[in-house]
Amino acid sequence: MGAENITSVKEFILLGLTSHRGTQLLLFGVILIVYLLTLLGNLLIITLVWADSQLHTPMYFFLSNLAGMEIGFVTSTLPQMLAHLVTGNGVLSLTRCMLQGYIALYTGSVECLLLGVMAYDRYLAICCPLLYARAMSKFHQVLLATTCWITGFVFSVTYVVCTFRHSFCGSSLINHFMCELPVVLKLACGDTKITKAIVSGLSAFIVLIPLSIILSSYGFILNTVLHMRSTEGWRKAFSTCGSHLTVVILFYGTVISMYVIPQPDSAPDRNKEIAVFYLIVTPLLNPIIYTLRNKDIHSAVFKMVRRWGFEQ
Repeated sequence: MGAENITSVKEFILLGLTSHRGTQLLLFGVILIVYLLTLLGNLLIITLVWADSQLHTPMYFFLSNLAGMEIGFVTSTLPQMLAHLVTGNGVLSLTRCMLQGYIALYTGSVECLLLGVMAYDRYLAICCPLLYARAMSKFHQVLLATTCWITGFVFSVTYVVCTFRHSFCGSSLINHFMCELPVVLKLACGDTKITKAIVSGLSAFIVLIPLSIILSSYGFILNTVLHMRSTEGWRKAFSTCGSHLTVVILFYGTVISMYVIPQPDSAPDRNKEIAVFYLIVTPLLNPIIYTLRNKDIHSAVFKMVRRWGFEQ
């Protein structure tokens, strides 16, 4: 009789960032601007890398992949979040929730891997310049990028299957602004200890392996830079690596606290506060950080402006 009285959850209700109407409208304006700037910045990077032959290098190839991934990352969450802020309706069907969680996890895991590949690329360029052209041939660039996308796909599919193999028969309220899978899993019925162990192990692999590559690469880069006698070499090395390291600190710090470190139930708003950084702030900062002090990007922009001016 007890089992018969359990109603399976068919939809979830997202509580969002706030329930105060005035704050919701204010957040709508801010997040809409952030979303449009994020799209514009990343589309600009993709366009410049495609149009300017001087940017047809491994570093910018991986950067254009990162920019394309960021567009998918924010588009999987922010439009739905904006609609929720306007209408106040945070209801999502089980299928839509699963799809949103999958796309966000897929693009986020690819970002983890791409950041590791980009650190490896910088290591080869600075520490092994004589081997760089052969090690980062066009074939190897495509192979590394494809491996990132495929690995992210396998990881996210496995995570989604493990999460949604459970039924949901308790509360349908999600204290978040999106269907983030670690939060959704907390609402599953039955014993989820094995599932949590599996997804935690997968998350540790997809986050910590690239992070170890990044830390090792920058350790070797720092050692090489310290032995440089040329101040110009110091400046160039730090300018090309500093922006990447800034993104790494912002992104990995928040992702690890969400997916790898166990989440306490005593801080119900902690999950969405952390998610704001890697779902909203970091995607906006990525194109800014990578282009603000990048002379190659500045040159490509000037070329494009002059070209459009002459065409008109």
